[in-house]
Amino acid sequence: MSHRDDPLVSRWFAPGRINLIGEHTDYNDGFVLPMALAMGCTTTVSAPASGWSVGSAQQPGAEVRVTPSGMSGRDEVPGWATYALGALWLLHDDGVDVPPLRIDLDSDVPTGAGLSSSAALVCSVVCALDEHLGLDLGAAGLLDLSRRVENDAVGAPTGGMDQLASLRGEAGHALFCDMRDLTSRSVPFDPAASGLSLLVADTNAPHRHADGEYAARRAGCEEAARRLGVPALRDVAGADLEAALARLEDEELRRYVRHVVTEDDRVVSAVEVLSAGRLEDLGPLLTDSHASMRDDFRITVPEVDSAVEAFVGAGALGARMTGGGFGGCVIALVPDADVDAAREGVRRAAAEAGHPEPTLFTATAEPGARRL
Repeated sequence: MSHRDDPLVSRWFAPGRINLIGEHTDYNDGFVLPMALAMGCTTTVSAPASGWSVGSAQQPGAEVRVTPSGMSGRDEVPGWATYALGALWLLHDDGVDVPPLRIDLDSDVPTGAGLSSSAALVCSVVCALDEHLGLDLGAAGLLDLSRRVENDAVGAPTGGMDQLASLRGEAGHALFCDMRDLTSRSVPFDPAASGLSLLVADTNAPHRHADGEYAARRAGCEEAARRLGVPALRDVAGADLEAALARLEDEELRRYVRHVVTEDDRVVSAVEVLSAGRLEDLGPLLTDSHASMRDDFRITVPEVDSAVEAFVGAGALGARMTGGGFGGCVIALVPDADVDAAREGVRRAAAEAGHPEPTLFTATAEPGARRL
């Protein structure tokens, strides 16, 4: 009997994501444009005899067994297991009778690359539990529980973009998300149809102070919004940017505001050009976004700056870092005829600078979470 016919087994896959454009706009109630990837995490939930247990193909021999409980009574577990067990703790506190079960994980999303390996894991777990326990959470409930796992159980201040992309991605489309009300709609994104490729370079750069710097920027954006008297920086219109900047004496806060406001505008422009079928016009928006992250928000590192420059120098229409910053991946929109040159250019630039050799691959927009 296959697992599809076995009511005691639920197996779900949820993908990682690339954010095409819209960095650090999510927690400012702004706009983002991610897409789901082919790589992701598969979760299998089955019914053992007793307790809760979790294992991972990426953590051989490190099976974790815990006594069923809520958040306040949870056992101390390794960090990776918290992402899986968090949903069980929260469901217990929500009054759900969670029986003995086992969670098995298997992910091919590289950690630390800015491709949302954590959201892929959490979303696959939540979807598998939803089916296994007959919760019928629906789209809004799946998103809410996935976010709570990362925010409350793990303690990661994610804004919801990663979970939206992983749960709601659509093949051949990016997902335009309004992070204020968490609504989303699909936007065509099929580079191959236009003779283009979306190349990804995982720079393999070690993340530098990412957690503290992320928290500092989030706090700075919130302080800037407070001083400007708006609920969030999303409420500063592009036409009013200069007037808003003139009201801020702190140069660091001015830079944060300039990045967020202009980045929101770039996301809207990206949606417009993709909806109109002008994919090539996305390129300059990507490069402008990277310049803003580098010069105003100051979240890039030499490895990603070098990769962006190499991509553009080798014929890319545009390139930018993707993810929270301080390491991770660079994406580039490249004519098919220039793909080989772009790959070689990025590898050569890294070698000449003494940077780690980047891992290169081509990305396509894939479906979101699904039953296997």
